[in-house]
Amino acid sequence: MNRFFLGLSKALAIAGGAVLSILVILVVVSILGRETGLGAVTGDYEIVEAGMAFCIFAFLPYAHMTGAHATVDIFTNTLGEASHRWLLAVIDVVFAVVLIIIATQLWGGMMSKLNSGQTTLLLQFPVWWGYAVSMVAAIVGAVVGVWHAFVRVTEAVTGKTIAVEGGEI
Repeated sequence: MNRFFLGLSKALAIAGGAVLSILVILVVVSILGRETGLGAVTGDYEIVEAGMAFCIFAFLPYAHMTGAHATVDIFTNTLGEASHRWLLAVIDVVFAVVLIIIATQLWGGMMSKLNSGQTTLLLQFPVWWGYAVSMVAAIVGAVVGVWHAFVRVTEAVTGKTIAVEGGEI
């Protein structure tokens, strides 16, 4: 099961990387257009804003599964193995709860924007679209977070390693 969630997280991160690459190209083209007098890409800020929100949520599950988040090990290195497992379990449970709250709030924000009919200024695309793609990535993040919390709690209770850093079994 861990491999499934790692694969799902990796696929979402690859999608986020593709979107980020497109956004970088868009920004470069827009800047070159401004500098050469051809004009900027209309709505580039709007596209980058929506795209970056998706990218952030797309990278979260893979970073979580592979243990790529920033950590401060200066104090935790002195803990015993059992204490370290319980600390990881508590951290992952809290992170899963935070990811669920974020996904829930994105749902509420998306529904608010959908009901209001709000659109972007220049391109006039519905604002809820950006919320929707971000929410999908956040839901995947929440599901992965819950799975990872379950794994870490199981590891703490049993004392056996289920998922090593890097996400592989």
